[in-house]
Amino acid sequence: MILDVGCGRNKYPGSIGIDRNLDTAADVICDLNRAPYPFRGGRFDQIRVTHVIEHLSDVIATMEELHRLARPGGRIVVETPHYTDFSSFCDPTHRWHLNSFSFRCFGDRHGGFGYYTRARMRERRVQVKLLRLWKWLGFEFAVNHWLVFRRFWEYYLCFVVRGKAIVVELEVLKGEAAPELARAAATGRAGTSAGGQAGRARGL
Repeated sequence: MILDVGCGRNKYPGSIGIDRNLDTAADVICDLNRAPYPFRGGRFDQIRVTHVIEHLSDVIATMEELHRLARPGGRIVVETPHYTDFSSFCDPTHRWHLNSFSFRCFGDRHGGFGYYTRARMRERRVQVKLLRLWKWLGFEFAVNHWLVFRRFWEYYLCFVVRGKAIVVELEVLKGEAAPELARAAATGRAGTSAGGQAGRARGL
């Protein structure tokens, strides 16, 4: 079963759509800024959040609610503008401006920020979409195939070789799978406390 969060008028085929706007293709109308959403936990195999998360009041709280709704092993797929794209700032309803590392706190490569949340997820895919010129020149391929290059791009190049959007796919961990990542987050928290700013700088 698929849930399309903030489906608008272009609901994902075969999904249940939720939105706050009556003038949409939503099957269920609810305030997306208020959890819990009107579904029992562990129901969905896939949850899609396409150009919605940047509009909501709390990114972490929203992701925790989606974690509740997904079954163990389910996937949450988030697409949002990269913060260097024109669209990220031209829409006055955008509250958040994100990059390809913004959801790392949910996984094991959290950069010392695993203590932000108890919801544990495993990063399965991060795709960066670049403007067409940079895609033709091969930058998009490099950013998406080598983590070290993506990190370098986010640090030094992204305001020249501008991003367009990011797609992050996370596998939901619950039960026995979650404590392993929770322990990793606790280790990272301890390391961050000991290392201070240096520890945090190493995370990205």
